Amino acid sequence: MLTKSRWRGALVLFALLQALGATVLVALVALAAPSSADVTWSVVPADANGPDGRRVIDIELAGGQQTTEHIAVINRSTEPVDFAIDANDGYLTAKGYFDMRPSDAKPVDGGSWIEIPDKVTIAAGATAVVPVKVAIPQNATPGDHPAGVTASVDTVSGQVRVQNRVGVRLNIRVSGAYAAKVAVSDVHAAYTWSWNPFAPGSVEVTYTLANAGNVRLAPDSRILTSTIAGESDWNDTSDAKAREIMPGGKRTFTARVSGAWPMGVIDTTVMAIPAPAGQPLPGVTAERVSIDTSVWALPWPQLALLALLILAFLAIRITASRRRKRIEKLLILNGRGTPLGA
Repeated sequence: MLTKSRWRGALVLFALLQALGATVLVALVALAAPSSADVTWSVVPADANGPDGRRVIDIELAGGQQTTEHIAVINRSTEPVDFAIDANDGYLTAKGYFDMRPSDAKPVDGGSWIEIPDKVTIAAGATAVVPVKVAIPQNATPGDHPAGVTASVDTVSGQVRVQNRVGVRLNIRVSGAYAAKVAVSDVHAAYTWSWNPFAPGSVEVTYTLANAGNVRLAPDSRILTSTIAGESDWNDTSDAKAREIMPGGKRTFTARVSGAWPMGVIDTTVMAIPAPAGQPLPGVTAERVSIDTSVWALPWPQLALLALLILAFLAIRITASRRRKRIEKLLILNGRGTPLGA
């Protein structure tokens, strides 16, 4: 039989072994993670023979027509990989980056018109060309219907499964009556004073542009500020891709107009020209849209400087007056003359 002290020691040893066993088990689980975490690949537009140098796939068809495009999936890893192929609707993020709906979400627009194989197995270092069939429904509405095709691999990190997707953007355009329309809303202006009272400040303008038409837009924006001291303007010189808005979508932009003096009311006008993105659309007129707002900006730095100058002037006058009176008093006491003001 074990004595009480030996029994306690055995319990402690058993507990240590259990802890060690748990640690080893956790380590084994971590090492058992799929090696697909090291898989690297790329997906690019292609023709039937391989990559063709395009960055995106542009398709323009009428309702009821169909075509077959291709993508090239390049396995850059050192082992064969099974890639899942997925097609879905595309959209732009708040910062203007193209993205696709999750693979488990059912496509409802352009993504539902795409027919692709479910998966493809590619040897290490090899390239597979995957056909992408696009069939436009007979009753499809004219305009742009963004979509995308991806090749993905699932990886496991602990108990979390992560899907890594790399894909190609498809700009699907259904021919018909195109409309390029933009709406401006939620315009807010705020004034920022310059630390230098001899320099003008700036007006920060936040505004929202909505695509009210049926084609992709890259609106040209212009902001004009007006005060009694003059006018200042700002033009968006960024790349068209940075301004792109999908049909039915909207994005919020911020601009800073410099050179505005704080002279009371600052009238601000935001103008937007709905320039189509991508392929030009002959015969499609784009009407300029504008909206006005105003912001109050009083010249506080200039007033503060003026107040300091006035105070300095008064201080100099008071100091000079006191010094003069002191000198006059000394002259009277010493009998060297009469007050200067006599």
